[in-house]
Amino acid sequence: MAATFVGFQAITALHLSSTKLVNLSESHRSLGFRRRHRGCRWKAMVQQQTYQGASANYAKEMERLSAKESLLLAFKDAGGFESLISGKTTEIQQIDVNERVVGLERLNPTPRPTTSPFLEGRWNFEWFGAGSPGLLAARFLFERTPSAVANLVGLDAQIKDGYAKVAANLKFFNSIEGKFLLTSKLSVEGPTRMKEEYTEGLVEPPTVSEQAIPEQLKGAFGQATNTLQQLPAPIKDAFTNGLKLPLSGAFQRLILISYLDEEILIIRDSSGAPEVLTRLEGPPPVVLEPAITEYES
Repeated sequence: MAATFVGFQAITALHLSSTKLVNLSESHRSLGFRRRHRGCRWKAMVQQQTYQGASANYAKEMERLSAKESLLLAFKDAGGFESLISGKTTEIQQIDVNERVVGLERLNPTPRPTTSPFLEGRWNFEWFGAGSPGLLAARFLFERTPSAVANLVGLDAQIKDGYAKVAANLKFFNSIEGKFLLTSKLSVEGPTRMKEEYTEGLVEPPTVSEQAIPEQLKGAFGQATNTLQQLPAPIKDAFTNGLKLPLSGAFQRLILISYLDEEILIIRDSSGAPEVLTRLEGPPPVVLEPAITEYES
């Protein structure tokens, strides 16, 4: 009797175990089915997020390109470089340009502009803020020199190997071209901040086009040429090679690069005044090594 009862318990346990295994197998198959369907749903969700991310990036890039075009049109509507340095730009035009500058800075695509290879190259100054030293120097020259005698044709900058050379292009009597060069050393102090130390100024000898010289000035020009030839060699060499003004880092300022891409560079000084430059030539090739020595945090 006891043996029969034990055997009955064993058969019952075996039946229950088999039933559990069958149920577990069915549960796994059912769970696997659901996972396959969940996997499909997850895959669709990932693809949807990818498409949404690409769409958002595209929309942001279109917004940035539109902001750039809007800023360049604002420069043109404000009268350009000559109107700016002559003080003819109206207050409304200045506010309009500054508003568009801020809008473009918000879309800066370069998080570390001070070490970006895009920083190097030749740049043309398009805009100065009210307190910019470039604008003050340009207006000083413009206001104190009659336009019939001398004109400031433009300002441009060459940035390379940690140095910047700013050139003021002058024209005298609409026939004599001159240039003043200001060289400064650039030191990286952060991902967007740099220190600019002025090291040397150079007044280049003028380039004269005899065909463009007015008749009433040709006699004076001939006399000046003969006088120059009769000067002692050291003085004549100084006129020929230009007049150097050593500055030895006596003047310096901190600048913040608030926007940089392959076409536009925006700089702000410690007062917050913006300087906007546009590239004069194609950007340098992208290299792995930074153009300027990395700063130390």
